[in-house]
Amino acid sequence: MAQQLQGRVAVVTGASRGIGRAAALALAEAGAHVIALARTQGALEELDDQIRERGGSATLVPVDVKDYPALDRLGAAIHQRWGKLDILLGNAGILGELAPITHIDPPVWDDVMAVNVTANWRLIRSLDPLLRASDSGRAIFLTSGAAEKCTAYWGPYSVSKAALEALVRTYAAETVTTPVRVMLISPGPLRTAMRQKAMPGEDPLKLRTPEELAPEIVRLADPAWTETGKILDFQTGALMTVRRQSAD
Repeated sequence: MAQQLQGRVAVVTGASRGIGRAAALALAEAGAHVIALARTQGALEELDDQIRERGGSATLVPVDVKDYPALDRLGAAIHQRWGKLDILLGNAGILGELAPITHIDPPVWDDVMAVNVTANWRLIRSLDPLLRASDSGRAIFLTSGAAEKCTAYWGPYSVSKAALEALVRTYAAETVTTPVRVMLISPGPLRTAMRQKAMPGEDPLKLRTPEELAPEIVRLADPAWTETGKILDFQTGALMTVRRQSAD
């Protein structure tokens, strides 16, 4: 892979497995120094070993993204060491419970919103000055077709992804006159632990892999990328301004 991200600094949440791990490896291979966030120290150390084997470098941050003060400290630490941030990949997310919305326990609802929405807002709030300090800051967030489909029993996840899309598109509108470009990417069905949990009867070998998605994330992180406030649909390759059109 070309070193198009040489010298750039990238934060990746949920970096220890699945899409986050594949993206962290691809970003590092493209030359970025990866600040890898995840809850599990051991899994982060395994990721670090793989990044180093490929000639890359990483900083490991064992943290739960619901630890909002820690996200504030992250911004301060990045400022002190690098003075800027070039890439933010908001990947960490949870499925919650698949059940009627009337049956969802409040702690489950709160956890899904905390991880999928509020943590990303706190990251934006903490890291925005650093992204603006870059000559081409790139912020990328993982969404889902669930934001539009509103399928029965997927309530917390669907609502959280719809809220995330509104959050990210608002941030894109607020940074349109800056060097920061803000994008959503919708992976579709991939061979991940979350997908297996949601669709236990599905044959995972028929699905595309996080490693196939990773080059698209690198493309969105590249300084050459100019679009903002849009959704890239990985399965179709379509670049969408919004999912829905409305007279409102």
